[in-house]
Amino acid sequence: MSKRVLEIQGLRAFAAILVVIFHARLVGGGFIGVDIFYVISGYLITGLIVREISKTGTLDFSQFYLRRIKRLLPTSSFVLILTAVASWLLLAPNTRTSIGRDVIAASIYICNYLFAWWENDYQNLGAIPSPLIHYWSLAVEEQFYLLWPAFLFILAKFGKRTAITIGIWASTIASFMYSIYLTHASPIWSFYSLPTRAWELGAGALLALSPNLKVKRPITSWIAVVVLLYATFEFNSSTAFPGFAALAPTLATVLLIASIGSWPPILADLAQSKISQWLGGISYPLYLWHWPLLVLPSAYYGRPLHFYERAICIVATVIAADLTHRFIEEPLRLRALATKTIVFGAVVITVLSIAIGFTISHSVSSKIAIEGQGKQYSLVQIVRKPAVYANGCHVNYGENSSPLCEFGDLKSKKKIVLYGDSHAAQWFPTLEKLANEEHFTLISLTKSACPSIEVTRTSRGAFSASECDLWRSNSVKRIHALHPDAVLVTGFQWYAPPKGSGSREQWWRTGQILTVEHLRGATDKLVFISDTPHVNRDIPTCLASAKLHDCNNSEPSFNNIPSQELAIDPTAWLCKSTCNALMDDIVAYRDGSHISVDVALSLASKMKDALSRFNIL
Repeated sequence: MSKRVLEIQGLRAFAAILVVIFHARLVGGGFIGVDIFYVISGYLITGLIVREISKTGTLDFSQFYLRRIKRLLPTSSFVLILTAVASWLLLAPNTRTSIGRDVIAASIYICNYLFAWWENDYQNLGAIPSPLIHYWSLAVEEQFYLLWPAFLFILAKFGKRTAITIGIWASTIASFMYSIYLTHASPIWSFYSLPTRAWELGAGALLALSPNLKVKRPITSWIAVVVLLYATFEFNSSTAFPGFAALAPTLATVLLIASIGSWPPILADLAQSKISQWLGGISYPLYLWHWPLLVLPSAYYGRPLHFYERAICIVATVIAADLTHRFIEEPLRLRALATKTIVFGAVVITVLSIAIGFTISHSVSSKIAIEGQGKQYSLVQIVRKPAVYANGCHVNYGENSSPLCEFGDLKSKKKIVLYGDSHAAQWFPTLEKLANEEHFTLISLTKSACPSIEVTRTSRGAFSASECDLWRSNSVKRIHALHPDAVLVTGFQWYAPPKGSGSREQWWRTGQILTVEHLRGATDKLVFISDTPHVNRDIPTCLASAKLHDCNNSEPSFNNIPSQELAIDPTAWLCKSTCNALMDDIVAYRDGSHISVDVALSLASKMKDALSRFNIL
């Protein structure tokens, strides 16, 4: 085996390790392992295609795709089917619709767009992550494999090497520019999409077109390693990615491949060591196994795994990957199979995977039985959202102002505004009930992921800081024009503050001061409602799959409200000695973040008492 092959295998091992330790919550930027894989794939696949075109003047598409199917499909389908069955057995019945949908999408390699859509929905924040979410990177790569050979073949018809080079440069630059744009405009879609990832594969492709390019200075390899290590430890979920940030792992990997043969002895020896070669050889099943073996136990127990548990899962991942490599991946790769056999096998295994996904998605139950309660609870009733979601009054991504939404006694001169994000909207059922009973007009101004507390937060998915700023500005103008009797402000207090903002409490306190300043003169009564206790698990899922006492756990939100302002702290309404998942036989939370509609309605009398103390009611 050549030194180049050995050292690329070592790079594969490094990339796989990064992804595994990232998902084991050991480093923040280990997700760059995927980018390393993309550069390697672009380099190897493009080299293979260009060599064949140069040698034969054509490209055997059928043989190309048959090799890809034979190499990748059996292992991915094997892990997919076992993960699907394990999810059906271990996870709560209410997850089956989404699990089945994910299985089908992964089977036909479109799950990257499904997961982008899913994560872009703020209401899925806190939901159990899909055991198949890591299949997104396989989907991107398979989409690339589907299109790239035809692209290169067409380019070759216009002038072989020159046309191919120009075409790859143009597509790589275009993809990179689009990645920069979309990472700012819609980070989640940028993260999961082929058009914004193609440039990383293109970087490897450009290197494949320059076989004589050799970087001979060992210092280059060290610089590349330092860049990769910096990204591994400094990047995190707040890093705008891919965009400019992805240049670090992409260019570092290009430099490492280009400098093969000139690596410092310590790097070359490490890459060529038996353990690196072994890990590189099993890197594909290692990637496939690591995520379900980490997420399924966590979802089953309804809590994050302890360190020692994650360590056990990593060991199990390595064992499962080695066995899969020995008994499935390698035997099928080395075995000579007829074209008809490969095609028939691919069709059968894909249809089987789709059928399993369809069966799982249609085995969902609308009832959950909670331990010790002696009755079943309607899942539909538990997870329903406040009416402002259905009537369009609660706005989402892309909307910078709220519609005019008034509830209760519309003839009343008393007006109260509810202003904030979805953690304000969770109080809508409470306040709508009071508006009808106490005869006041309730105006709802709520937007997902945009708290009324004027904090500048790290963008999440489609919900950018600038969009929140514009929505808040429009809402404040609306409130000044209304001059209501009271404004109730609240928000989700567990957003991660940007770097340099101090503690979460300091950051939130600064935002409260700005809110007070901007609403000064708009109302006589500005009331801060502390956030509800933070549950770190999806409560309906936990109740359906675990013991009740395992779900009775949450963190109180800090009550850091300016002393001179009116304040309501609902923690005591929801918690006694502990914060229970059931309150007076009612499920307290509809997901992993928001109180249920039924609990919100049950707290109307307490909210009435609190508002009465301030002479609002």
